[in-house]
Amino acid sequence: MSLSGTADLPLHSGHVPPWLMNRMKSLASVMIKVMVETGVSRREVLRRFGDPYWFQAFGCVLGFDWHSSGLTTVVTGALRDAVKLDSHGIAVVGGKGAMGLRVPEALQELVKSEDLAIRLVKASKLSAKVDNAVLQDGYRIYHHVLIFSEDGYWTVVQQGMNPSRMYARRYHWIGEDVVSFVEEPHSGVVGSRVEDIVLNLTSKLSREARKTSVDLVSENPSKLIRLVNLSIDKQETLTRWLEPMGEIELPPHLDMPRKINWRAIKEAYEMRPRKYEELVEIEGMGPSTLRALALIAALIYGVEIDWRDPVKFTFAHGGKDGVPYPVSRKRMDESIEFLKSIIESANLDRESKTRALKRLLNLERSIYG
Repeated sequence: MSLSGTADLPLHSGHVPPWLMNRMKSLASVMIKVMVETGVSRREVLRRFGDPYWFQAFGCVLGFDWHSSGLTTVVTGALRDAVKLDSHGIAVVGGKGAMGLRVPEALQELVKSEDLAIRLVKASKLSAKVDNAVLQDGYRIYHHVLIFSEDGYWTVVQQGMNPSRMYARRYHWIGEDVVSFVEEPHSGVVGSRVEDIVLNLTSKLSREARKTSVDLVSENPSKLIRLVNLSIDKQETLTRWLEPMGEIELPPHLDMPRKINWRAIKEAYEMRPRKYEELVEIEGMGPSTLRALALIAALIYGVEIDWRDPVKFTFAHGGKDGVPYPVSRKRMDESIEFLKSIIESANLDRESKTRALKRLLNLERSIYG
């Protein structure tokens, strides 16, 4: 799975005025309905929300700043209120904080098929946990949304915050493309910068670290305690594994943790998970505990960990100029042209349609200068 790119997402305070939010909801509802009624499958609609470029352009059409972290929360909030299973065949559940945690309950109320509800709940829980604990990049998930169709397709859009930098990072998942929840599952990771060091246990290069972590929890917990203490003593040698980055200190959130959830370790020892995904699903198996297992695997057993940030490039660093990576102009063109066609086909009053097209034109100008 290739990652699509990044955007600059500064954290902005304040609220969307009611007059704007009401119009955003109306426009979102009309646009999704036009897409479905003119032959765009619900499956394809969900794939588009899993594309960071398209999602960003869609938010601009609705009337939000292209570079703000609020685009994520406000656009998904508007969609949640405007798009319904009975009228669109698509629904949106989740949101900030407690709303994100209540996704399983919302799914139980909306989804009639028990099997589908179970699959969607698993997708919600695992995607959130992976981006909090398996990919450790210094951003904590505070906003989680699941978009799904009545025929079982799903997309996750969630956002994390780095409180020290006051910037956000967005994570996109397209359900049908997820072969493994714990190995390169994203359709895109959207952030303000490429971090120097990230504990990327979702990488293919970290496959042995994941396997060794599963093996470690099959050991008696008393042995793991000794290995943790030994690893703390050997922490300074970890920079050897960071070449070619050179001598560089790990960020504090990536140090060997001194507090580990031993109850979760004991539960894993009793359950004997067969694969890493089952280990991650255990309650209490959070970032510190998974990091401890990975660092023991690297320090004691010499397995490889991928310390590279999965973000590929950033608009904030001059992506349109090809630095450090070029923007995919073809994909951006496709997104903009598609949204133009949807707006022009929508049953909107002339003023609303003109405003939406102007916002899309402004986005196009900002991209291509």
